Amino acid sequence: MNSSTSTMSEEPDALSVVNQLPDLAADPLNRRAIVQDQGCLPGLILFMDHPNPPAVHSALLALRYLAECRANREKMKGELGMMLSLQNVIQKTATPGETKLLASEIYDILQSSLTADGDSLNEMNSRRRKAQFFLGTTNKRAKTVVLHIDGLDDTSGRNLCEEALLKIKGVISFAFQMAVQRYVVRIRSDLKAEALASVIASTKVMKAQQVVKSASGEEMLVPFQDTPVEVEQNTELPDYLA
Repeated sequence: MNSSTSTMSEEPDALSVVNQLPDLAADPLNRRAIVQDQGCLPGLILFMDHPNPPAVHSALLALRYLAECRANREKMKGELGMMLSLQNVIQKTATPGETKLLASEIYDILQSSLTADGDSLNEMNSRRRKAQFFLGTTNKRAKTVVLHIDGLDDTSGRNLCEEALLKIKGVISFAFQMAVQRYVVRIRSDLKAEALASVIASTKVMKAQQVVKSASGEEMLVPFQDTPVEVEQNTELPDYLA
């Protein structure tokens, strides 16, 4: 098995999707529906850390359109990693000026967001026109876990972490944010996050903590207990590698 393919979906498919999102988000009738899709915002956040500058720009352009819908802003601002990723884009010296400006606009809009006072009937009905993207993200029996991985410093560490996650039955999809040492993992609702941490700890070179939001909305790291957790081994390829 080639672990380099073990991202949320095969790279060309994900790139194709993110490049299409600005066109979808440009239509006001789609904006509420796109943000309500469980995989939309996590996927766009991941692409803000993509090594391909046009992909980063496409993700930001889609977010800029989505932020024009006032009803989306609170959800967007509260999405795990959103504000941090925008700050990272703004602060990177290698970020092109136009991309940096786009990220700054989005950050300012979300930072000053107010509760929407209503949307048009058309936007409310746009839920019926959901833009489905990223394999496994619309599974209602699935949940998303964000892990901070100590020791996730390079490609070899990434490959080792992916191989560990692939061993777990119930992992639907995952993607990484190398710049902030994070993995965003979609798992079955009956699979505990402790199982992910236990398998990652078994590498002996990495350790996981869960990224959660406090009552005040601040991100915080929650360590897992060192006690090993019994994990059901995966005997089949995950959906996104089948």
